[in-house]
Amino acid sequence: MYEIFEKLCIERGITTYRFCKETGVNASTISTWKNRNTDCNLKLANKIAKYFGVSVDYIMTGKEKEPPILSNIYPIELKRFPILGNIACGKPKYTNEDRESYVMAGTDIKADFCLKASGDSMVGARILDGDIVFIRKQEMVDNGEIAAVVVNNESEATLKRLFYYKEKALLILKAENPAYEDLIFQNEELNEVHILGKAVAFQSDVR
Repeated sequence: MYEIFEKLCIERGITTYRFCKETGVNASTISTWKNRNTDCNLKLANKIAKYFGVSVDYIMTGKEKEPPILSNIYPIELKRFPILGNIACGKPKYTNEDRESYVMAGTDIKADFCLKASGDSMVGARILDGDIVFIRKQEMVDNGEIAAVVVNNESEATLKRLFYYKEKALLILKAENPAYEDLIFQNEELNEVHILGKAVAFQSDVR
């Protein structure tokens, strides 16, 4: 087992002195473990595993434990999506493009970028504050679909259900929370609205 500890130290460029200083493990404990060529106790194995970011199984055996094979568990292939800042789920708010931030998500999501939801106006659609919403770029969405929309001359952005009535030159953005009023744009006010795209998926932390 000492060989595994030594291997990890060499790979990470960490000396035994540094390990002991940063973990509080006595150097004599490591020395005794090495000279007697015995396995360390579980407490020390846990401390080493936590320090190096590996499993206790690896410390004890040199191998990671294989996960069980289950019929309803499938591996996820990931792809990187650019995140363009926050989008309001409430009152419209300024959004900026931060193209140096990315979110990893499944390749089955057909989106071009994502935004971080802020607020509670879309809770009826299960989109909560802090969720990542994936957007597919398109200039218009069907009535009733959720869209990311920039309003007020591209200084504010919001996520709402969109309803557009061409014959009336009327666009309505509806929240999924009765506490919020509709956002209504008509005639010349439509020039203040720019649709970023359709919300196709969202990613939420377990709460």
